[in-house]
Amino acid sequence: MIRELKTLVVVAREASFAAAGDRIGLTQAAVSAQMQRLERELGFVLFERVGRSARLNKMGHQLLVPAQELIALYDNLGTTPPGVSASVLVSVGAIASVQRTLLPDALAGFHRQHPGCRTRVIPGLSMELVNRVDAGEIDMAAVIRPPFSMQSDLCWTALAREPFRLVVPRDVAGDDWAALLSRHPFVRYDRASFGGRQVDRFLRERQFVLREVCEVDELEAIVKLVANGVGVALVPETSIFRRWPAAVRAIDLGPHTFHRDVGLVHRAVETLSEPVRGLAALISTLAQGTLTRPQKQY
Repeated sequence: MIRELKTLVVVAREASFAAAGDRIGLTQAAVSAQMQRLERELGFVLFERVGRSARLNKMGHQLLVPAQELIALYDNLGTTPPGVSASVLVSVGAIASVQRTLLPDALAGFHRQHPGCRTRVIPGLSMELVNRVDAGEIDMAAVIRPPFSMQSDLCWTALAREPFRLVVPRDVAGDDWAALLSRHPFVRYDRASFGGRQVDRFLRERQFVLREVCEVDELEAIVKLVANGVGVALVPETSIFRRWPAAVRAIDLGPHTFHRDVGLVHRAVETLSEPVRGLAALISTLAQGTLTRPQKQY
């Protein structure tokens, strides 16, 4: 059954028997036969088959996590010294700003509570990480909320609501954000990210004509470019930037302020293993504690 379970994980990721077969070197018929055999052995249907697609149904999603755990245990057979229990792996995706803020403290608390578990942090853009949670490749992900409705079997736990500010070099005078944005070179938040799409939509709705000089995904890199006088930028005020670097000023957008929402994407809580639920709870608790700290005003 291990072979069938491994194929199941690939089909869940590819959402197609044919694509899964291409990935693992089997024909579509062979993949289909494996999944039919697995369904017979388990006694229930795992997929919703529509055309050429094959998406997991509710029972399939419930099976996916224990299937991955069984595969991991099987793969670890013979690698764990006698008398030592194989550890449980919890995988969490995270955008860069969460990796630098909430995640280290949450992981430290998690390992104190679950000394027998291992964790793996997977970096990436929000879209990629949401897809990996949906495919069952990772347990959860801390991401920017997508600008579209997520799959019905994915859940959202809010962590933070971060306002966007106009960041300018310290020696640039004036507080009229619109005038400064129009007058100075612009460092753009990468449009491949959800946050960058928000900036792009904000600019297009107000029909700004800007002189763009650079497009970057990493927020700290954007702020450093501004500090070095390359231009101005619209970036979210994360907990990293509760105190902005001395070389920049952050200007409030007033009634035009827009936000990015950061949170956890995961399966329904009742389907998560106890360690995964524990780490999610720690991240959420730390986020609430961060939000209650006093913020510096600009």
